[in-house]
Amino acid sequence: MKFITLGKHSVPAIGLGTYKLTGSGAIDIIRNAIDIGYRHIDTAQLYDNENEVGQAILNSNISREEIFLVTKVWPSNLHKDRFMKSVKESLQKLKTDHVDLLLIHWPHQSMKVEEYIPFLIEARDSGLTSEIGVSNFNIPQLKTALKLAPDIVVNQVEFHPWINQAKLYDWMKDHNLALTAYSPLAQGKMIGSKQLGALGSKYNRTPAQIVLRWMMQKESILAIPRSSNMHRLQENLNVFDFELVKEDVEDIDAWRLENHRMVGAQNGAKWD
Repeated sequence: MKFITLGKHSVPAIGLGTYKLTGSGAIDIIRNAIDIGYRHIDTAQLYDNENEVGQAILNSNISREEIFLVTKVWPSNLHKDRFMKSVKESLQKLKTDHVDLLLIHWPHQSMKVEEYIPFLIEARDSGLTSEIGVSNFNIPQLKTALKLAPDIVVNQVEFHPWINQAKLYDWMKDHNLALTAYSPLAQGKMIGSKQLGALGSKYNRTPAQIVLRWMMQKESILAIPRSSNMHRLQENLNVFDFELVKEDVEDIDAWRLENHRMVGAQNGAKWD
C-alpha cells in the first residue's frame, strides 16, 4: 500500500468510497472491505449512510483508531446555526467522537468561502476532527480557503483519465495540497474502454487496476473507488505489485477531455 501524508496522518492512498451504499447490505460491504484491508473510509452527510459506516466499523475486528474516517458537510449546513450541529449529528451517526478528516462538500452557491471556512477551523479546534479539507473547490476558492486556513490538507475532486484536472492538480502540488480522486473510474464508464482493455491485456490487469495504478504513480493523489462487489474491492487494493511504463502513463494522460464531468454539484439535494 502507498501512503500519503495528510497533516499528522499517514493515509492509505486507496480508500473506500461509499456513495450510494445504504441499508443493511452496506454495513456488510463496508465491514467486509475493512476485513480485507481497507483503512481509509469516505462518507458524507449527503450520502445518508453515516449510520451504516459507523456500524460497519463497530462490527469489524479493527479498532476505530486504525481507520482514517472522512465525512463531508453539505452546503445547506454551512450556515453558522447549522454547521457545528450537523457535524455533531454526523459523529453521533458514525458512533465516534471525532473524524480524522472533515471536508466542505461543495462550495456554497451563494455564500462566500470566507463565511464558512471559519466554522471548519472551529470544528478542528473543538476536537471534532483531526484534519480539515475541502471538496470540489477551484483554484480561486482554494486561494481564499488557504488564506483563512493554511492547514487545509486536501481537496477532493472528480479525477480520472477522461477529465482534465491538470491545471488544478499542478496548482495543488505547488501548494502542498493532496488530491483525493472520487469517481476514479468515471462512475464505471471507463471499464469498457478499448484503450484500457488493451493496456489491461498488456499488464494482465483489469481496466480498473490500470486506472488506479496510473493514479498511484502520481504525486500526492489518493483514490476512493466504490464497489459493492467483494472481488472488485480486493482487485482495487492489488495495484502495488506492478508499474506502468512511462509511455503508457503519458498515453493515459493524453486521454483527458475538457468539461467531461460525471458528477454535478446539485445531486438533487437542497443547498439552503
